Amino acid sequence: MSETTPDAHDVHEGPIKTPKQLIWTVVAAFVVPVIMIILLTQFVANKEKPAVGSDGLGPEATARRIQPIGTIELRDAAAPAVLRTGEQVYQAQCAACHGSGAAGAPKLGDAAAWGPRVTTGYEALLNSALKGKGAMAAQGGGEFSDYEIGRAVVYMANQGGGKLAEPPAPAASAASAPK
Repeated sequence: MSETTPDAHDVHEGPIKTPKQLIWTVVAAFVVPVIMIILLTQFVANKEKPAVGSDGLGPEATARRIQPIGTIELRDAAAPAVLRTGEQVYQAQCAACHGSGAAGAPKLGDAAAWGPRVTTGYEALLNSALKGKGAMAAQGGGEFSDYEIGRAVVYMANQGGGKLAEPPAPAASAASAPK
């Protein structure tokens, strides 16, 4: 058995031996990480990074993202309006649903579906078309005038067996009348 001296276990020495070394160690422990963080952020922020596999940052993609949502069309109020026929309005606006019967819309030419509707009269049909009914959205105030929508209503009702008269053309406004 060997006997150990009591001083052998009590001797523990660290790398910091003076107060000056302690101060330098504490300062370095705070300053070095701060400098490293600053250098890393500069490295990451200053490097141009293209989007991998896309042109999302390109000038064309940016132009597409910031393009205007809508446009404004200015029309000459004094110019004579080009009125479309009922069939033209039907083809442009109504055929999507009334051609296929989507969402319960009566198909064009289906006398059984149009019969009860025609008996309500032109005004009721026009009111439904302008204000909307069921799944059909309101058509008033859109691309077509109320008169053109009325012509389309007459066209569809007459194709379904109705005998509605063409609505009278709107009177010329006083502003466009010659002075």
